[in-house]
Amino acid sequence: MFAGALFKANDRVSWGITERRAKGIADCDQRAAEHGLGPIKWPDPWPTNDVIVARGMVYAEQNELLKPFSMAAMRLCFLEGWDLGELEAVLLAGERVGIARAKLERALSSDSVKQGLRDANDEALAAGVFGVPTVAVGEELFWGDDKLVDAAQAFHALNQGS
Repeated sequence: MFAGALFKANDRVSWGITERRAKGIADCDQRAAEHGLGPIKWPDPWPTNDVIVARGMVYAEQNELLKPFSMAAMRLCFLEGWDLGELEAVLLAGERVGIARAKLERALSSDSVKQGLRDANDEALAAGVFGVPTVAVGEELFWGDDKLVDAAQAFHALNQGS
């Protein structure tokens, strides 16, 4: 998904550009520490325009590399401080999972990837997604990194019954 498009469609903005920024960052840092993830290295600037990395994720999904690409991108961003709004960061994430830089760079401007991103956003909006991260467990949506533990618990509860 392209978070910027979701925010715009829902007449919202990221908390990262509001007066809640400092508290939000502190909350995320605390949750990361509680889960033993180590310190977050927030990129400067953050948040940034995520259209390039969102297109990269569409291309990665088309090539069955969404999870490793997403993990590489998030590690670059929040462990190494790279700005995922920059082409170089997205190409490096791709390179780290075996996607050739030139191939990924061409794909980022291809009509099929652009349409794939529009389709993903339309699908997310139709499902009721209004921000990121959102996790769907069955019919229930969990929004916000502070709800990821709740989503995991709901997932386990749902799968214990099957």
